[in-house]
Amino acid sequence: MKKFGLDIWGDNNFIIQDDTININHASKPSLLEITTEIREKGYKGPLLLRFPHLIEKQISTLFKTFNKTKKDFHYKGDFHAVFPLKVNQFPNFVHALMDVSQNYNYGLEAGSKAELIIAVTQTPLGAPITVNGFKDKEMISLCFIAAKMGHNITITIEGLGELETIIQVNQEFNDGIETPISPKIGVRIRLHSSGIGIWAKSGGYSSKFGLTSTELLEAYEMLKKNALLDSLWMIHFHIGSQMGDIAPLKKALREAGNIYADLKNRGATALGAINIGGGLAVEYSQHPHNQERNYSLKEFANDVIYLMQEISKRKGVEEPDIFTESGRYIAASHSVLVAPVLELFSQEYHEKGLRLKEVNPPLIQELYDLFNSLKRENAREYLHDALDHMESLLTLFDLGYIDLEDRSNTEILVNLIIKKAISLLKDEDTDELNKLQDRIQEKYLVNFSAFQSLPDFWGLAQHFPIMPLDKLHTKPTNPASIWDITCDSDGEIGFNRDLPLYLHDIDVSQEEYFLAFFLTGAYQEVLGMKHNLFTHPTEAVIAFDEDGKYQIEDLIEAQNLMDVLDDLDYDTNIMDKTLKYRIEESELLGKEEKRDLLGKLYLYLSENSYLKTIQAIDEEH
Repeated sequence: MKKFGLDIWGDNNFIIQDDTININHASKPSLLEITTEIREKGYKGPLLLRFPHLIEKQISTLFKTFNKTKKDFHYKGDFHAVFPLKVNQFPNFVHALMDVSQNYNYGLEAGSKAELIIAVTQTPLGAPITVNGFKDKEMISLCFIAAKMGHNITITIEGLGELETIIQVNQEFNDGIETPISPKIGVRIRLHSSGIGIWAKSGGYSSKFGLTSTELLEAYEMLKKNALLDSLWMIHFHIGSQMGDIAPLKKALREAGNIYADLKNRGATALGAINIGGGLAVEYSQHPHNQERNYSLKEFANDVIYLMQEISKRKGVEEPDIFTESGRYIAASHSVLVAPVLELFSQEYHEKGLRLKEVNPPLIQELYDLFNSLKRENAREYLHDALDHMESLLTLFDLGYIDLEDRSNTEILVNLIIKKAISLLKDEDTDELNKLQDRIQEKYLVNFSAFQSLPDFWGLAQHFPIMPLDKLHTKPTNPASIWDITCDSDGEIGFNRDLPLYLHDIDVSQEEYFLAFFLTGAYQEVLGMKHNLFTHPTEAVIAFDEDGKYQIEDLIEAQNLMDVLDDLDYDTNIMDKTLKYRIEESELLGKEEKRDLLGKLYLYLSENSYLKTIQAIDEEH
């Protein structure tokens, strides 16, 4: 895997420089330099690094691409975008998002009451807010309150029951008002067109949200009857997240465009926008044969603008404003998870681990001789002999003829022979050697929780780009499986020969080795679960000043043990008193030992759940 596929997924956001992975911006600092500085402040465990300049880059690229396409096609509608808060509601992200997007009139999309409060308080007046998902009277009323504040807010109707509630709330808020103010209204349509892949069910007649054609006509009549037709201004559809193929979008655009034109010609004169939802895909792949999307942003914009223009001309209606709700595209690249490797689990297979006796069983002595006399010309033959000997020796162990030391020597010697043979035969790419290489893969124990920080890997088998922070001028040779620190066998990113990851052979007792997980900014944080009570990692915003130097800002440490338990509604005061009482009242302890234990206890309770290396503990205590 050439340079860990950086040229495939990196989008020129990172570069390899002086043996490290660096941020390709301003002074181009290395991720290792930033990580080291944060750890020197006392923050251990995994780190989540946020880069606001990458949020701005994505927003700028999105707007520039669509505005250029509009100019090229002489398109008369405007382009707008909102960020769907479900993708990432964390304050450090949202604050950075709204700060860097001020020049684009960029807004937010909310799908719950709590998200609506975020949108209303964080979005500047005039920037668009869209409200999707199922809504009750209280949520709809909050939308009316936002409109009366001066917000440019659109309620998307997901069902006829919601429209009935909107009509009722409009009467309550605006009856007797000389100049009534209400939100704009959008209608989500249930398309015949569906997406593909994991999120295909977001579209099609069986999709969860949206109105059928029959319901749409009924909604039109209800709006007209209740003098709200002038508020209908948006058609909305969504065919799925991470849309890897452009073809389903084209089909959906034709369907939605014709619905828009039909409603316009029917008398919905205020209708002026089509919201194409999200779905703009991110390239997560590190391997050229397994890329996840077959189109560029330019092709995406060209198709949207061209098809809306072509339908509008043919049906004789104004070209609509275009809205997108692409959250993954905006957020994914902005954060990087950095976690230290704690241990390599196969390091016991070294020659120094052998426990050879003065007289060894004949087959073990033969294995030892095979290892010492292994050369390229005999590598394949000796390899086959070693594998055969291993089967025989394991059978002898099961029958009780050899002991545990003999079995250990067998495992170590066969592993060493496989490694040496593969190295000698590295120019031969055979299925046999590839399978043997899989067999000796290295297990890297990494200080993070996949369930907390990479839930889409666990739940959807979504792969994320992974690479070490340094040693990038040295070829990695270990086929790598990554184990997290949870006590769950699903917390493993196993080695995959079709999508291989190779890492360096290092001694973590002598040096630190960090892995970076990229493109984690979309969904991973908000979907992360506290499996084993591992909490959100320590996070920091990495900003750049006018001189191009990086600044570590808004550093939020991972929750300590008692805060995590408090979140689960344990009475931590009682827990604290119980722990203290059981030490103070213990008849097994002396006064000085009690004082010492209490000091250590409260120190440990102030830490988070992530592990510390032995070296780190020794340094502090």
